[in-house]
Amino acid sequence: MEASKFATLSKRLIRILHPQLFLPHKDKKNKPTKNKKEEEMAELFIKQAKQYAKTRPNYPQELFQFIASKTPTHDLVWDVGTGSGQAARSVSSLIYPPLFLSLNNVLIDASFFQLAGIYKNVVGTDTSLKQLEFAPKLPNVRYQHTPPVMSMAELEQTLSTQSSVDLVTIAQAMHWFDLPAFYQQVKWALKKPHGVIAAWCYTIPEVNDSVDSVFNPFYYVDSDPYWEPQRKLVDDKYMSIDFPFEPVEGTDHTGPFNFVAEKLMDLDEYFTYLRSWSAYETAKAKGVELLRDDVIENFKRAWNEDGHGRKVVKFPVHLKIGKVGNV
Repeated sequence: MEASKFATLSKRLIRILHPQLFLPHKDKKNKPTKNKKEEEMAELFIKQAKQYAKTRPNYPQELFQFIASKTPTHDLVWDVGTGSGQAARSVSSLIYPPLFLSLNNVLIDASFFQLAGIYKNVVGTDTSLKQLEFAPKLPNVRYQHTPPVMSMAELEQTLSTQSSVDLVTIAQAMHWFDLPAFYQQVKWALKKPHGVIAAWCYTIPEVNDSVDSVFNPFYYVDSDPYWEPQRKLVDDKYMSIDFPFEPVEGTDHTGPFNFVAEKLMDLDEYFTYLRSWSAYETAKAKGVELLRDDVIENFKRAWNEDGHGRKVVKFPVHLKIGKVGNV
């Protein structure tokens, strides 16, 4: 694919991966406007979108089973940043009957499949018609193309009526959102008082002591200056992220609750994952190659130490979950 076409497609994919980067703001005349700072953030992901899609981990079934167990009814889900539909499929074919709504699908994210396996019906929306072409065709999933910025009226038209959503999910994206604006929409959409919001992130990969000993200085020292400030919320496992919701039934806090995602990788795939970071692209744009020859050699030596070319890479997953209450 020629560079210009790939850049255009990548930008569309970023609107899928981080849809809330394009939530409307209000100017003095109460008209929707784009959050320019957050839109600039999305640009950081354009060049590495393809790598990100190939190397991001699939989320564990246990995560979705835990989330689904906290919603008293299973009629409607709004999955914000779903990808091309992988998580929804898993959620719509378990034992519950629901309707799942996905707003702006994320790159290849397992959540869409997962959610469609639990919930009866799924409506997936996306700003990219091209991305929707690759979404799985499932009997209980309906896809809809949406504009990059939606007003509350457009949200109602796209989603459903007020207080009709059982569950809102956000995978590896909420740290980029304009949280006050997003939470306003979430509280409008969720059923009162037991509607649930579940947001999770995954932190740095874990391979083994040898590989991790090379990775840690690469992440905490070499790449640290090139991460955006929002990345600290991920490093903090979402413990410090603003989350104004009540604990769900059976819990006394809103998390994070911990899970583990796994992905089988060889060294080339591991390097592709590292190159998919926004920090890597930011450094490269500034003339800095984070994966220098000496760093690559250190990784190769550590990776090949045990004689196994493919390894299970573990990604700790940290879930924030709460119910809306009577707001």
